[in-house]
Amino acid sequence: MLEQQLINALSLGSVYALFALGFTLVFGVLGVINLSHGAIFMLGSYSALLLVEKMAFPLWLALLAAMLVAGLIGLLVDYLVLRPLRKRNAPHLSPMIASIGVAIMLTSLAQGLFGAENNRFPVGTIPEQSITFGSVHVTAVQIGIVAISFLLMIVLLVVMRRTQLGRALRAIAESPKAAALLGINVEGLFLLTSFTAAALGGVAGVLVGLSFNAISPFMGQPMLHKGIAVIILGGMGDIRGAMIGGLFLGFAEVMSVAYLSSDFRDAVAFGLLFVILLVRPSGMFGKVLERKA
Repeated sequence: MLEQQLINALSLGSVYALFALGFTLVFGVLGVINLSHGAIFMLGSYSALLLVEKMAFPLWLALLAAMLVAGLIGLLVDYLVLRPLRKRNAPHLSPMIASIGVAIMLTSLAQGLFGAENNRFPVGTIPEQSITFGSVHVTAVQIGIVAISFLLMIVLLVVMRRTQLGRALRAIAESPKAAALLGINVEGLFLLTSFTAAALGGVAGVLVGLSFNAISPFMGQPMLHKGIAVIILGGMGDIRGAMIGGLFLGFAEVMSVAYLSSDFRDAVAFGLLFVILLVRPSGMFGKVLERKA
């Protein structure tokens, strides 16, 4: 049924959008494509799993703790890897290459600690309640995913558009040097941005783990590809674009699986992405930059 597929697509697209928000936040403010974001996403899932399994945390508390753990990992990556490169005025590709090394290291560490096989939440952890409207079946997990994702997306959008902090971050995105001359604590906001972006990635990781009840050290890599596609589709560094792009990609994947085959899900999704970029090379909300001689 079309209605059921729309519900599934909304749930999947919400997670894509939430993951891409952290991705695009780092790019928009720091000007860096942080390719360790997928590994942090994966560690967020494992954090929640360990807290539920080993320490008997309730699921909601494990979700908040995973958000904090992922944020601290992102903060550590920024402080130890990205910050030294910023201070040395390293070329733009250097942070991206360094983040690849961080991602490989974190993935290997997770594989050594937890093994390469899928891990699952303990029985009874994931709510099994559901609501049925005619032929449409909506689970409690899907409701939670959509509610949490949209809440965090709206909060971030309001902060960026309506608060002094958001104005400071937008000023840094335009010109860190000019922002520093205006008295803005640029380095402190860089660290805050890295923490926030990683925390959003950690939440997305937990939500994906709950949705599929499968967590592995390699789950971050496919999500990283989707995140890159979303931020390019929406417009590099644009929060609205990340939200809409994530939902679009989720709908494209679910509909291709429902009406074609699961073998074509990535081909259809990325094929549509290619077509859209032919029409709008800068993405849905991206700005076209002109080079002047």
